[in-house]
Amino acid sequence: MRRFLVALQFLTIFPVKIKSEIEGKDFGASLLYFPIVGLIVGLLLSLIALSLFFLPALVRAAAILTISILITGGIHLDGFADTCDGFYGNKQVEKVLEIMRESRIGAMGAIGIVSLLLLKFSVMASLQETYLWKTLIVMAVFSRWSQCFACNAARYARKAGKAKYFIEHSRKRDLFVGGIFTLALSLLLMRSKGFILFFLSIIPVYLFIRYIKTKVGGMTGDTIGAVNEIAEVCALLSGLILTPPF
Repeated sequence: MRRFLVALQFLTIFPVKIKSEIEGKDFGASLLYFPIVGLIVGLLLSLIALSLFFLPALVRAAAILTISILITGGIHLDGFADTCDGFYGNKQVEKVLEIMRESRIGAMGAIGIVSLLLLKFSVMASLQETYLWKTLIVMAVFSRWSQCFACNAARYARKAGKAKYFIEHSRKRDLFVGGIFTLALSLLLMRSKGFILFFLSIIPVYLFIRYIKTKVGGMTGDTIGAVNEIAEVCALLSGLILTPPF
């Protein structure tokens, strides 16, 4: 239960109290529960989508997108922005990591966030209500599992940081179990299209993780957040490709 609470505390703004001391291995073990937290987030977003059926598609999409940011506190968006700033241009690894650590968002980070949000918004507005709520659930679960994938796929690129514990104590078993859970949920909600969506989405996520490794030699907290955002976009786009638009 403690490790589930660690995952919930890290991935959302929900008030969570953990009485016992959190050890490094608890962070790694909490990755098993990332898809479950994603399911909670996805269910909330799908309920919002269904409850706002009477609104125009553009307004509904804006509301869903805004609430999704509020639920997570924008932590993944922040990591995506820092990654855009750091990775732009041909810089040395040390310079990339230095830029990513800065609290200020640069021009490329701002452009990246705007582009990402516009893409998410346009896809959410384009999906039929029948498919929107299902895609939102799959998106939230798949993207959180993708963070587990990222932690298992690379070493920690810095000497110290909170993300170090997630990466160093990540377990292949948790990655496999989380992947089975994500795929099973996709099949349950979307049948054969869920299977295709999963593998259509995982290919660009895998390539993005490899790209990160070539740039900085491993993962950081920022790049894990960026992987989450890329995974969300991939799941949304795959859902749009596989389901009929308006």
